[in-house]
Formats: sequence, C-alpha cells, structure tokens
Amino acid sequence: MAFRKFLPLFDRVLVERLTAETVTKGGIMLPEKSQGKVLQATVVAVGPGAVNQVRDTQPVSVKVGEKVLLPEYGGTKVVLEDKDYFLFRDADILGKYVD
Repeated sequence: MAFRKFLPLFDRVLVERLTAETVTKGGIMLPEKSQGKVLQATVVAVGPGAVNQVRDTQPVSVKVGEKVLLPEYGGTKVVLEDKDYFLFRDADILGKYVD
C-alpha cells in the first residue's frame, strides 16, 4: 500500500476521506455539485506524537483504522499512487467515531 511508504512526522495524521453518496435512499442520482463535502475519514497512518518543551513525546489520540470527523476546511492534500489522502494535525481532528 502507498501509505506504508509514507510516515507522518510529529503529531500529523494521514487520513483517507470516505466517498460521497452518489445515490439517495430513493434511488435518485446526485450530480457532483450537489454532493456535500465528506467530513468522515479513516486513519491510515499516524506520526509518533508531538514533542513538548520538556522533550516528552505526547502520543497521538487516534489509531490506524479508526473513523474520525474532520473540519470542513483544512488539511494538506497528499497524492500517493494516484489516490488522494489528507494530512491533519492531531489537534485539528474534531472527534472519532466509537462502535
């Protein structure tokens, strides 16, 4: 996999956004412009954590495979093997979904 070759630094988290719904529950096809921005993503790689002033490492609050809620704007787009991923700081992630 592409993300195995890429390791985020410090408190960065690499996520893959979930795909937008293209069909409504009633079966109507949605055009691309009317689809909302997907704010849910799956964590595919995490950095070791941020280093504070005392040189202690503060671990990242999410783990690989967890589903998270992202802010509407922000993140850095990263293309690995023709697939779009996004880099966020750990503090920018709004929350995680619990099963």
